[in-house]
Amino acid sequence: MDINVLRQIGVVLGAIAFLAICWWAFSPKRKKRFEEDAKLPFADEQESIEEDARKGDSHSADEGGAKQEQGQEK
Repeated sequence: MDINVLRQIGVVLGAIAFLAICWWAFSPKRKKRFEEDAKLPFADEQESIEEDARKGDSHSADEGGAKQEQGQEK
């Protein structure tokens, strides 16, 4: 076997692997899962915003009011 034959086999195997990954990624069966996974970073952010709102409603309002009053005195 020549080195060029090994290279050709490598190229063919690489192309087959690439096509298999593309088929897996764009398969209609997995579309719903990938759409849900794409929303995960935003869901985590939304939960933290809601949690901060629950914890700090009165505390942040007091700080905001104090900062606003200071700004009006200047």
